[in-house]
Amino acid sequence: MSEFSDIIASEKPTLVDFFATWCGPCRMQGPILEQVKNNVGDKASIIKIDIDKNQELAARYRVQSVPTLILFKGGEAVWRAVGVQQADVLTDKLLEYGHTKSDEK
Repeated sequence: MSEFSDIIASEKPTLVDFFATWCGPCRMQGPILEQVKNNVGDKASIIKIDIDKNQELAARYRVQSVPTLILFKGGEAVWRAVGVQQADVLTDKLLEYGHTKSDEK
């Protein structure tokens, strides 16, 4: 659990996909997340959390339906959505929260 806390504490945005192996929409979300990862490169991280293997973590973030996607930056949840999300929406959110002062010239 402390490893999860370390990952989401990053200033780099981290998209967490809370999923279940038995969930049809979750299986649809997987390839979309691959596309998003290709779109954003190393400007953001994407991790998957199996709610059946990590019930305490799912409960802590009040995951009641899957897939639930939560975007973290600096340890804070800054955006969340339930259900399958399209690649362009996720890419835009990750790039929006990935923008830093050092990007401005």
